[in-house]
Amino acid sequence: MSDELERLLTIQAPTAERPLLGLTVLVVEDSRFASEAMRLLCLRSGARIRRADSLTSARKHLRVYRPNVVIVDLGLPDGSGTELIDELTHARPRVDVVLGMSGDSGAEALAIAAGADGFIEKPISSLGAFQECVLSCLPEDVRPEGLHAVSDDMISPDPIALQDDFVHIADLLTTDGGEDLLDYIAQFLSGVARTAGDAEMEVAAKALVYHREKGLPYGSDVARIAGLVQSRIEPRKAV
Repeated sequence: MSDELERLLTIQAPTAERPLLGLTVLVVEDSRFASEAMRLLCLRSGARIRRADSLTSARKHLRVYRPNVVIVDLGLPDGSGTELIDELTHARPRVDVVLGMSGDSGAEALAIAAGADGFIEKPISSLGAFQECVLSCLPEDVRPEGLHAVSDDMISPDPIALQDDFVHIADLLTTDGGEDLLDYIAQFLSGVARTAGDAEMEVAAKALVYHREKGLPYGSDVARIAGLVQSRIEPRKAV
């Protein structure tokens, strides 16, 4: 984006159709599919967006870039998003809005306890719901006057991004990353599956989580997940 276009977007006033115009958003999310959904929501709302796929990457961004809004997924490859939420909450100056995000509704309490202003439960595809979530958390001196989310439009992320997520997990399944890697794979797939409406994959991922938490055998769960992931990659290879 050119400096001139950046300047024009900054000075334009928000509208009912684009109530987040002028705001900058940093999305901290490791899933390409979920990130694509957030990109479309921000784009349609008028906000500018940057993405970080880990805590490390997010911290690098924040050293040189101060967004108005930071949306943090709680399950990241190098730690919990609550760590970053806590850091952002206590930083001075503080960003205007910090939102937690997860496919697990029970994670909302963790995000709020860490200091988040609000929470987005995946999947979120409603443009109006996304805009209202951000607008309601903005400080009064930043919130556009007289604007409310009015759109009932739904967004649909590019399925290629979903394929990329499955390829990523297929690669991880061939890696000897220890027990922690299996927990990350299960968490990642559960969130991606819920965002994509893939009930079969979500059930398989949650079964792995359950059996590991209970100390039960889980080898069949890993094998099942590997097969499901491969079946979702193969159609692209056949094209």
